[in-house]
Amino acid sequence: MAEHKLTVEDLIRFPALQLRVIAGEAGLSRSVSWAHVSELDDPTPWLMGAEMIMTTGVAVPRSAAGQRAYLQRLDDAGVSALALSAQLHVPPLHQAFFQTAEERGIPVLEVPLTVPFIAIAQEVAAAVQEDARQRLGAQLQVFGALRWLTAEDLDTGTLFKRLERLSGYEVYLCTPQGRPLLPGVPVPPDLGVLPTSADPPPTIPGGFLLPVPAPGGPAGFLVAFEREGARPAGLAVAQHIATVAALQVAMARHERESLRREGAETLSEMLQDVLDPVLARRRLLRLGLAGDGAELLLFVVRRAGDDALVRALPDHPHLMLRRGEDRYVLAADTPGVREALAGVPGIAAGASRPFAPGSSLKVPQREALWAVSRAAESGQPLVLYGDDTTGRWLPDDPGVLSGLVEHVLGEVLRYDAEHGTRLLASVRTWMERDRRVDEAARALHVHPNTLAYRLRRFGELTGRDLASSGDFAEIWLAIRAAAQLGLID
Repeated sequence: MAEHKLTVEDLIRFPALQLRVIAGEAGLSRSVSWAHVSELDDPTPWLMGAEMIMTTGVAVPRSAAGQRAYLQRLDDAGVSALALSAQLHVPPLHQAFFQTAEERGIPVLEVPLTVPFIAIAQEVAAAVQEDARQRLGAQLQVFGALRWLTAEDLDTGTLFKRLERLSGYEVYLCTPQGRPLLPGVPVPPDLGVLPTSADPPPTIPGGFLLPVPAPGGPAGFLVAFEREGARPAGLAVAQHIATVAALQVAMARHERESLRREGAETLSEMLQDVLDPVLARRRLLRLGLAGDGAELLLFVVRRAGDDALVRALPDHPHLMLRRGEDRYVLAADTPGVREALAGVPGIAAGASRPFAPGSSLKVPQREALWAVSRAAESGQPLVLYGDDTTGRWLPDDPGVLSGLVEHVLGEVLRYDAEHGTRLLASVRTWMERDRRVDEAARALHVHPNTLAYRLRRFGELTGRDLASSGDFAEIWLAIRAAAQLGLID
């Protein structure tokens, strides 16, 4: 018998049992944890995996399709073998039954009428008794995992390596989407083992698949494969490892939430320009945003929620703050961060130029606000400051910007507000489409003659000639200033 576990092949070799393989010989290496009699057509809700099911044949369906489904159910539940009593109630076995056994590699054994099922159960119980003592020792040590975590200050990767050695399993963790769940613990090499149903059985070929519980549903899954040459400690230990993983996930989420709040406070103080540059750099360094040679980007994001941004930036250090309908995101200027944000569906985002950690955010904030306004206008997901150079020449002082808007556009803004007209929007659309009347009229859903009238009326109210290059430039800058101040969308 194998030193580390009892297999179906070991039982075949017991002379007193006289078992004969009639199908599924490829699965003889499957381990056997128990032998149990069942005459139910679906005993799987009461199974834990690695059992040998013994039946007189009452449970075996008579149709080919029924026999195939019966064997598939047992295999999906992790049954190690099916033992059929000869010359009792076993119906004629169809070719589909044998074909399924061969395809699945689930051994089907014939038990002579002279061999009682209790004899098989006793042999299995005696064989696994020694292994049970080893499993108990492993369970006691694995249950001490939290003590190691606190007493020895183990990191996650080291903790799970130790659990692997004690449990006899190779341990993998992943989210339901197949991404890493905890740092230092790899994802399964074959994501095909992940469940497709809401309540999957715990047993898979070669080990166990268990949910990592969390509020609102599983945070992910633990996959534990038996290690070659090791003595696997069983389902109870694998379940405890999943519980340890759940606690680690909860701790990681709490730490991320604490860092998120600290980051939001830091970003708020930086935007208000009340944080000392040295202290700001120290905080950014602790939050992973101020390494040697690091540069930062300030983003202003519209039309995207917090959850969408968090999902888009899991691999990019960042701080996030909500101000009204805008989200401010301070991120390291690393490869892929711009692409990650631009990939959020429906987003409108603007980015500043790169700047050094600890720098004042006064200029980056103005740049990002200008860029996000341009993104919203143009329908682009992300605009970097400098893509359109017009906004560079606007002053930083809101008072100066307000003066420019009032001087050039004040009468039009009041006229539109009082009469419910769209003179300013019409002129802006016409300018953005390089003064092409037909194209601008289509965008505004009006007749070209209506647009021509609005352009003339705009000129009358502002006292400026839209055909003049100087007046045109002044109007365009005033429109940009109004957008930057939030006076127009």
